[in-house]
Amino acid sequence: MLRKIITYLLITVGTLLSIFPFYFMFTSATNANTDILRSPPKLIFGTHLVQNFAALMAKINIWQVAANSIFIAVAYTILAILMFTAAGYALAQFEFRGKKLAFVLVMATMMIPQQVIYIPLFNLINRVGLANTHAAVILPLLANAFGIFLMRQNLLAFPASIIEAARIDGSGEIKTFFAIVIPNLKPAIGALGIYMFTSMWNNFMWPLIILGTKEKYTFPVALAMLDGNPNKKDFAMLMLATSLATLPIMLIFFIFQKQFVAGVMGGAVKE
Repeated sequence: MLRKIITYLLITVGTLLSIFPFYFMFTSATNANTDILRSPPKLIFGTHLVQNFAALMAKINIWQVAANSIFIAVAYTILAILMFTAAGYALAQFEFRGKKLAFVLVMATMMIPQQVIYIPLFNLINRVGLANTHAAVILPLLANAFGIFLMRQNLLAFPASIIEAARIDGSGEIKTFFAIVIPNLKPAIGALGIYMFTSMWNNFMWPLIILGTKEKYTFPVALAMLDGNPNKKDFAMLMLATSLATLPIMLIFFIFQKQFVAGVMGGAVKE
């Protein structure tokens, strides 16, 4: 009994410590700058939300930034799901010469630091005329070894008999993929979608390099541009902008957390 009490107490304390930074961020977004900087800071919701939002809009068009982030993250997630699931399907369910080598090469790319490819990638994007476009943010990041690995591991556990039965019934590979494989991989696709959406939503370095105008900025880049004079920072405005950037990710994870856990664990066992 004592062990359970201690366990629950530690879990409660850990949960509160994890939640507190988010609580402070959301409350600070509604308070004045002086309320945040005083000692101790104000830890309840205030009445300065409208003023903070007006100050934020004066710095940058937050609606345009939100639209850019949503478009890039959603488009990237949809394309990533299709590409990584197809690649994982081929590596798990097809037999062809060089299959193992192809998988090894895909996994080897995970050992290459992303920063190493920024300069050649920037030159390539400039040459094809995609600089300062949302396509330049989306397309290069579709080469993601983790996504392929995750879907391959889940598809290794997918019953091959179902696919063989579909082929015997005359179903083509494309029809089998979209009508049978994808509908039966919802947990894995949910996990992949959450991971890819989050990684693109939070992506900072590459959009900072390739996007050159405020009209194209995503949330991470826009937040960095708001961080101005260190002696005259409007922390309330920054907290509001950070809250707006964080809220969609939190909502998505809360809604799809079961699919995320099921998808990650789905490839742990191979039949």
